[in-house]
Amino acid sequence: MPNDQEILRALFDAALKAALPDGQFDGRLPARPKGRTIVLGAGKASARMAAAFEDAWARAGGACEGLVVTRYGHAVPTRSVEIVEAAHPVPDEAGLQAARRILALAQEAGPDDLVVCLMSGGASALLSLPAEGLTLADKQEVNRALLKSGAPIGEMNLVRKSLSGIKGGRLAAAAGRAQLVTYLISDVPGDDPSSIGSGPTIPERIDPDIALAILRKYGIAVSSSIVQAIRANAVTEPAAGGAVHMLATPKMALDAAAAKARELGLTPLVLGDALEGEAREVGRVMAGIARSALRHGQPVRAPCVLLSGGETTVTVRGRGRGGRNAEFLLSLALALKGEGRIAAIACDTDGIDGSEDNAGAWFDGSLFEGARARGIDLEACLEANDAYTAFAALGRLVVTGPTLTNVNDFRAILVRS
Repeated sequence: MPNDQEILRALFDAALKAALPDGQFDGRLPARPKGRTIVLGAGKASARMAAAFEDAWARAGGACEGLVVTRYGHAVPTRSVEIVEAAHPVPDEAGLQAARRILALAQEAGPDDLVVCLMSGGASALLSLPAEGLTLADKQEVNRALLKSGAPIGEMNLVRKSLSGIKGGRLAAAAGRAQLVTYLISDVPGDDPSSIGSGPTIPERIDPDIALAILRKYGIAVSSSIVQAIRANAVTEPAAGGAVHMLATPKMALDAAAAKARELGLTPLVLGDALEGEAREVGRVMAGIARSALRHGQPVRAPCVLLSGGETTVTVRGRGRGGRNAEFLLSLALALKGEGRIAAIACDTDGIDGSEDNAGAWFDGSLFEGARARGIDLEACLEANDAYTAFAALGRLVVTGPTLTNVNDFRAILVRS
């Protein structure tokens, strides 16, 4: 049987392959319009989605044009859809200009045109168009505070919608005269379309009191001008939407990893595709489940692999280099206290754990021995939110580069008999 690292990486690679948009448009294409086909999109996977859509649309005899904004380093070659790169997770001027152009393209679409929207995780930051009365600096300030607050992605996106001139169904309203079709790759727990990229084409009511309550909950102080702009940006009568298709989800990725586990002679147990909570606390809980499987054969008998997805959060208190997957993994390892028969991997499927250059990390039973040999205090690293530094020093980072998809976090805990 392959070693622990090889098994864990094979599971992660199977999950990534299942989450790519290639081939996912077949059988899901709308009828060709009399007028133009305008492709608009945003997100870490949006460039790869645009290329895959172009291929499928060309096979169906259609031509298209448009504009998609993705993260720096995530562009791919396309035929006719323009790809623009911008900053993530804190928006920048390039994202602002792209959002303005995307909104303008939607507004010029006529009743004979088809607007195809391609959205994936990361669109909230990349498609950054401040609401009236706000500046890009205002959005950057609030976004940075949210990222450090420990707020789950759903709450962050509710605030982002209240700050935006394009999210929360406002792009759908702009394209109101045209036929609208949205394709999504989900990076949110529960796969709620209105939460993916903050739902630019998913009409909904936007209640400013909810956003302001979230800011208060996490102690995020904002100026009176920001409060006023949020209140003025309410949506009480949502516009009509269009068809919505889900191309890839965390569950699809976990199912693919489970199939790979069976090929390797392991019993898979999917614990859920929408786990949330503080990363280090989730790590401690997962350690208890893994230990139970090893000692008692419950909830599954070893050799097995425990799979899970979702998005944990980190309340940043230290000054280290972290990432929620690395923090989860370090907490898990510490709770297991060097148990030699348990190994694990935790990665973000977009290839970037937080703002670092790694997808995540992995460990096996030799982690503590390696840390002692190098004088690394793993407990201190966790307290300083410095899991990246620990795993880097021990050669346990997982580095993939941009994966060109994004179905949130992937976690696999291998329990040998």
